[in-house]
This record gives sequence, structure tokens and C-alpha cells, in this order.
Amino acid sequence: MTSNEHPGGEQAAAHPDAQASTEALLQAELQTLRNELDQLRASVLLERADLENQRKRVARDVDNARKFANEKLLNQLLPVFDSLDAGLTAAGAEPSPLRDGLELTQKQLLKVADDNGLTVLDPVGKPFDPEHHQAISQADANGAAPGSVVQVFQKGYLLGGRLLRPALVVVARHD
Repeated sequence: MTSNEHPGGEQAAAHPDAQASTEALLQAELQTLRNELDQLRASVLLERADLENQRKRVARDVDNARKFANEKLLNQLLPVFDSLDAGLTAAGAEPSPLRDGLELTQKQLLKVADDNGLTVLDPVGKPFDPEHHQAISQADANGAAPGSVVQVFQKGYLLGGRLLRPALVVVARHD
């Protein structure tokens, strides 16, 4: 048996067409696998991006939950602040034990509220801001800048930068 013969006596001829065909199939399969690999990489990147976005969203929700957890309680305390303001107005400007007690109570309550993110809006003399103030009337400027707040009927409040209640104000009329 010669080296070019197979056991069945056939001549082993190199078929260039068969070899080219096999190579083309292998190249096509390789390209298909590369495409699948690229798709898997893209899919993994999308999944990572989705997970990162979800992580950020959850962190933001938790932060907002912490920031505004006391909103209901603080909102219910607003009439107490209003009552203390009215009591101080009724007590007059002269020092008295009643006035001192009301002021101390108000300071303590405002400290607790401030520690929980509440900010008082008392905008006398400041420009009217429709985002934080509700104008209930206009008055003559009497030396105040037109469009500025000349009187506050009810203080407004922010909780963590978000409006809890607008300040009810009187605005200086434009001449």
C-alpha cells in the first residue's frame, strides 16, 4: 500500500474545493460565535446599567423616606406654631413671665422642628416668590420695594427644601 492510498485502495486526493468549503463553514461558525459573544456582552452591559439605575433609584427613595418621614407629624404641628405666634402677639411687646414662657416654648419647638428638617418662611421685606408665598392682598408700598412682602399673616414652612405650607402674605403694590 502506498502512502497515497487508503485501506480500501482508493487514492487520497487533496480536494481543494472540500478544504475551502470546510474553511468557509468554520469561518461562518466563528463569525456566528463572535456575534453571539458580542450580543452577550451587550446584554451584560445593559443588565449592569439596569442594576446600577435600580440601585440609585432605591438609594434616592430611601433618602427621601428619611428626609420626609416626619412630614405628617410636622404638618400637624403647624397650627401649634401659629398658636404660639398668636399668643406672643397677644402677650404684647413688654417683657412678662407669660411672654418669656411662650418664647422659650416656641424656641424649643422650633429647634426640634429644625433638627427634623423644617424651615420657617417669614418673608417680610423680601421679594414675593410665588413658589413659597401665597398673596392674599396688596397694600401701598409705604417705603417698601414694589412687589416685596410687607406683612405675613401666616408663616410658611419648608421640609427638606420642599414646600409644606406657603406663607400667606400681603405684597407691596406697584406704583
